[in-house]
Amino acid sequence: MQDCIDACQRCHEVCLRMAMTHCLELGGRHTEPEHLRLMLNCAEICQTSANFMLSQSSVHGAVCGACAEVCTACADSCASVGDMDECVQACRHCAETCSEMASSYQPRMARRDAGTSAGAHSH
Repeated sequence: MQDCIDACQRCHEVCLRMAMTHCLELGGRHTEPEHLRLMLNCAEICQTSANFMLSQSSVHGAVCGACAEVCTACADSCASVGDMDECVQACRHCAETCSEMASSYQPRMARRDAGTSAGAHSH
């Protein structure tokens, strides 16, 4: 879990810093609304994912799943814009670690259904 927390915190820092400095300073495609919005959303979901894991939330896997999806989209956008290798790498690494965390997560509804099914079979 610590690797994922570290990756999320790093991605948060890189996306926020690059959006507010690199992208704003370069302008053009770097400041297109959808790209800039995605970078800020990525920074935010990464911070949120790290916070869920740090607090040992029982639903951290669900947040990590969303984080992986946003990080993948952000990495693709940054790769398309160009000259953003640091962001692409941070996002891809974070997406990978968050996907691993999400894959081990069993949604609350599935756990509840499994408990109900198990209870029904034992009667």
